[in-house]
Amino acid sequence: MLNRIMRLLLFIKIMALAILWVAPVNQIHAEEAVYLESTARSGDGIITLLQRYGLHTERCNYDKFYALNDLYHESALIRGRTYKLPVRLYRYDGKSIRTTLGIDEWDQAVAIQKYNERQLQRGHQKNDYRKGGALWVPHHLTVCYDSQPEVVSTSVRTLNAPIFGENYAEIMLESNRLSERVFYLKSGHGGPDPGAMGNYNGHTICEDEYAYDVTLRLARYLKSHGATVLLIVQDPYDGIRDDHILLCDNTERHYGNRRIPINQLARLNERARIINQLHREQRNKGKKDHLVVSIHIDSRGNHQQQDVFFYYFNRSHTGRQVANQMHRTFKEKYRQHRANGEYRGTVSPRNLYILRHTAPPAVFVELANIQNPIDQKRIILPSNRDALARWMFEGLAGFAP
Repeated sequence: MLNRIMRLLLFIKIMALAILWVAPVNQIHAEEAVYLESTARSGDGIITLLQRYGLHTERCNYDKFYALNDLYHESALIRGRTYKLPVRLYRYDGKSIRTTLGIDEWDQAVAIQKYNERQLQRGHQKNDYRKGGALWVPHHLTVCYDSQPEVVSTSVRTLNAPIFGENYAEIMLESNRLSERVFYLKSGHGGPDPGAMGNYNGHTICEDEYAYDVTLRLARYLKSHGATVLLIVQDPYDGIRDDHILLCDNTERHYGNRRIPINQLARLNERARIINQLHREQRNKGKKDHLVVSIHIDSRGNHQQQDVFFYYFNRSHTGRQVANQMHRTFKEKYRQHRANGEYRGTVSPRNLYILRHTAPPAVFVELANIQNPIDQKRIILPSNRDALARWMFEGLAGFAP
């Protein structure tokens, strides 16, 4: 009798395991969902990790990544730690992606299929989902699919901003992801003060011109995703320029068409007052997320090459977090685009006037050494100026454009 009971219990256990094996993952309750995991490598940031798996272009994936790993958008990744990715794993039913997931959209299923094929081709997947491997389903192609692309709610998809110049005045609004954020962008020097000056192939180059061009490019990226962008220094005659040599001039003005003071302290004081006044106005409009970005080009010995580095005020927690996030983004980009992958940029606290006297948190960026021939290429080439702006955008926004 005892043997019969034992055999019956063993049979029940085997049948239970068999049922669990054939149950598709999509039938499991949401809290039991299985997500793809990846271990952070040396130098990995959130953007790099998501980019590795083709997830970096959608804000939706970042939000899910933060939630899955109990992180926030300025968080740093820890080398060797395993993180859940916004990619849910399903057992393919052998028929189709649509029946596996219970979806109707043909285009959605095709997009998921192509995503899996790309990951298999890149070596991230070991087995094809049609041959026993798991079906990888990115968050943005399921939960967020109906809202893609994430665009502004108005019928106007473009805006015109003459400040960016004739060739760049029209801006396509790609999303409203940054609609709650306000950026006060200040390029260094301007007007009577050209800032640092260097010589490039017999031409005098001025800090204020190149810092201003990069600032405009950054502003345009931010505005294309719905951000409120306030340019503290403006030049009605110089928009975004695709020239190597940007002629030095003194036509820059402060926001509101104010003349830029020649005295340095007066100039800094006025810029802080403008930012703080605009900050009060934006807060009264209900905006809660504010940041000042001050963009400069350094001047050191011509033999001293330097990478982009960042300053923050030592009492500003947000300033430090943003500076570190931008630094991590640049470190990732240098690893991808520089032959040896080395990046020597730094983040450090400084007691600079703008960092200290503006109400919103602030970050100060030094793009290059204007005296160094190698650094000069970083600002002389318009494609490099655009890359600087785009990488700053990614660091500030938390996603790639």
